[in-house]
Amino acid sequence: MTIKKLLFTGVFSTVLSISATAQKKDSYTHKIDSIITASVPIQFNGVVSVTQKGKVEYLKSNGYKDFEKKIPLKTNDQFEIMSNSKQMTAVLILQAAEQGKLDLHTPIKKYIPSLTQTWADTVTIHHLLNHTHGITHLEKPAAFKAGSQFKYGNLSYTMLGEILKNTTGKSFTELANSLFKKLKMDHTFVYHTKSTPSAVPGYMNENNQFSSVKESFLNDDIAPAAGIISTVQDLAKWDQALFKGKLLSPEFQKQMLTPSTSAQHDVFGKESMGFGYNVRFIKEAGLDYYAVTGLGDGFTCLNVYFPSTDTTLIILENQMPENREYWSFKEAAIKNVVLKAITAK
Repeated sequence: MTIKKLLFTGVFSTVLSISATAQKKDSYTHKIDSIITASVPIQFNGVVSVTQKGKVEYLKSNGYKDFEKKIPLKTNDQFEIMSNSKQMTAVLILQAAEQGKLDLHTPIKKYIPSLTQTWADTVTIHHLLNHTHGITHLEKPAAFKAGSQFKYGNLSYTMLGEILKNTTGKSFTELANSLFKKLKMDHTFVYHTKSTPSAVPGYMNENNQFSSVKESFLNDDIAPAAGIISTVQDLAKWDQALFKGKLLSPEFQKQMLTPSTSAQHDVFGKESMGFGYNVRFIKEAGLDYYAVTGLGDGFTCLNVYFPSTDTTLIILENQMPENREYWSFKEAAIKNVVLKAITAK
């Protein structure tokens, strides 16, 4: 083959590669557009971001920040991220463990001496992190033996916030906001009752009729479980830091990203899949990926990281359906579109 032909072949191959990449992006761009603009069976009201290798591939908002005043959402608006907050609390706990300030497998009685129930002598921080503790109320017996079952909730992460304060001498808010500053997550902060949050208000959606949430359930105590406010851009930064090993040593990174129990979530199918320290381990369409969800207070959130292509999908909505059938409905549809684009041959 002549040099001229070789050069032509090389250029042609490059063009084909670029064309294939563009087609994949184009395929999910139009499909996501269709999902977020369709009002049936439920409207989408939020922001969607897709980044690949640190580059923004898709970023759009749809709907209103304020329904009464008809103020449109912007792509850099700040949302309550609900249970996505737990993943950040888990990292702070592991950082404290790295520093020798606590041990993941020591009974929590050592870290919260005021606990009176007998489960405090068997439940460990590890059990609190992966929701296998069995605690339903601080003054009641455990519902099951620690480590034997999975039961998701906020209580264990409020306790982790107290453990952080007792072992580091700093409040959860101080620790979390300091971490966000280091990561240049400049638009992320912990909800505080004494401050005026700049987050968009939350709405409940019944048959596409939106009513504002008058009283948030957030308070200082529940902040480690559900109280972080952020943007799609900052959460993409978080994924890069977490999954690229910039937050934890290899030892604790492995613990963070190793399933230690299993759980089911409708966004990812009807089967139980791996669950760790507020990280879901999903196997779908021949692909392994990580995810975390959030729902409540008039907000719906999804954060998915596909390591095979270094792709992050962030969805933040300031609406929550009254009808349970539609919880995370649009989130699942958008995730499926991105998943299909990544796995397409």
